Amino acid sequence: MKKYKIGVFGAGRGVDLAKNFILLGCEIAALCDDDEARLKYGAERLPDVPTYTDFDEFLSCGMDAVIIANLFHEHAYYTIKCFEKGIHVFCECISNGTMAEGVELYRAHKNTDSVFFLAENYPQMVFNREMQRVARGGTLGKIIYAEGEYNHPFNMNDDDFRKVYMYHPRHWRNYLPRTYYITHSLGPVMCATGATPKTVTAFAAFAPHEESIPTAEFVGDRVAIITTQNDDGSIFRVTGCGGLGAHHNSYRICGTNGQIENLRGMGEKIMLRYNSWSVPEGREEINCYDAQWNDKDEELIKSSGHGGADYITARMFIECLEEGRRPEHPFDLRSAIAMSSTGILAHRSMLEGGKPYDIPDFDNEDDCRLYENDHLSPFYKADGTEPTLPCCSHKDYRPTDGQIKGYLEALGIDNE
Repeated sequence: MKKYKIGVFGAGRGVDLAKNFILLGCEIAALCDDDEARLKYGAERLPDVPTYTDFDEFLSCGMDAVIIANLFHEHAYYTIKCFEKGIHVFCECISNGTMAEGVELYRAHKNTDSVFFLAENYPQMVFNREMQRVARGGTLGKIIYAEGEYNHPFNMNDDDFRKVYMYHPRHWRNYLPRTYYITHSLGPVMCATGATPKTVTAFAAFAPHEESIPTAEFVGDRVAIITTQNDDGSIFRVTGCGGLGAHHNSYRICGTNGQIENLRGMGEKIMLRYNSWSVPEGREEINCYDAQWNDKDEELIKSSGHGGADYITARMFIECLEEGRRPEHPFDLRSAIAMSSTGILAHRSMLEGGKPYDIPDFDNEDDCRLYENDHLSPFYKADGTEPTLPCCSHKDYRPTDGQIKGYLEALGIDNE
């Protein structure tokens, strides 16, 4: 196998991902971050790797591919720069933070041989791999419904978490609509079923934090429930990043003959059930068991992050480069834009009382023209430009002055 040279853009999550490429025999060519403190932190974890704060200088290092792992909503601009130089892209989470960026990405990719791979790792968790295997095996019958929940509440009194993940008042997590962080819930069910959302609607549950909680979050919603009608007629019910109940990642795939799900709070435990009249040979009506890797790289997988999913996702990307092909659904750019756009338009649906929105197909030039100038965003831009879209279902919601003061004190910030 060729020894691929990998650049890392984003010294936090990017370094975690880089370690998996090292396991795969790749060379880390350079590390880039526009924040010098984060860059120093990343350089300590990747010693002897050249570091840059300028992205264009970073791209001049002769690399084959770049891990795009900068801020959640700012991937598209840098991905397009890679496309322009024929560099392959391994992109963390969403591909486009606005609808216009989706159009720009799609158009740019048509003019390049660069491989784009969405680094969405949750489909490669051991229980999701088992659900994919069963769903694709056909014993569930025609798949007509699936659920995906990424539920990640955190302790609002945990200042260490806040310092690492919400370290500035205008940080994207303080303005993150509950629908936007969607790939961890939507990606696994798209992967298991092969379906892609075509229409979306959403509602949010508003439950802001108590006034005693130090916070600069301008989102008072705890969860958004997102429903999609898909291109094969099936239906998904998914969350973005939810904060309800107890922490869990749970998924359920339902067909005309049976269903499979991972059991909340039960590790790798799978529940596979069939109707009594459609039990396949070799199965019982009710099957409860632990999912297994059954993979040649099991020891390396177990040493990787996110329950082994990081290693497998990186391996899939390298396999695409080795075989000279673009990735399959749902890791290709078209799927990535569909996922990201589902999160964006689900938020607009929620703001408009559940109004349905069609998910565009940018193969269609009419859809491109509809969104090519749509730069609406709930986030601050890097240049300080203010959000142009409310981030909460209660459009005028904001934390109290006392909550913001407590947040700043917790971070050791004197003023904004």
